[in-house]
Amino acid sequence: SKSLSDEENLKLFGKCNNPNGHGHNYKARLLISLLFSLQIDPVSGMVINLTDLKERMQEAIMEPLDHKNLDKDVPYFAEVVSTTENIAVFIWENLKKLLPVGTLYKVKVYETDQNIVVYKGEEIISE
Repeated sequence: SKSLSDEENLKLFGKCNNPNGHGHNYKARLLISLLFSLQIDPVSGMVINLTDLKERMQEAIMEPLDHKNLDKDVPYFAEVVSTTENIAVFIWENLKKLLPVGTLYKVKVYETDQNIVVYKGEEIISE
């Protein structure tokens, strides 16, 4: 974090504190809501066409984040620390703009098999 001293960063982020950055291979899972307010298309039988969903995921997640140095290549993280929690918020905010209202239920981001964050709008749940 640019707002902390070297000592504070080391204490807070431990081995992940590296001024030159470090890498992760994140996995994200999205849950699409089947709320009563959403209409299932009678022809396709879907709330959202899966091809359309994949295109939106490509635009909202893969294009801005895949094979990028989050802190240097993604403008959002210029001022926001690139924690798993903030990555979940970033994905949520980007997808929410592209999906029909009420479709996105939660975003689940895996930094490792042991470090998982679930974000449901204003609610972050660490698993």
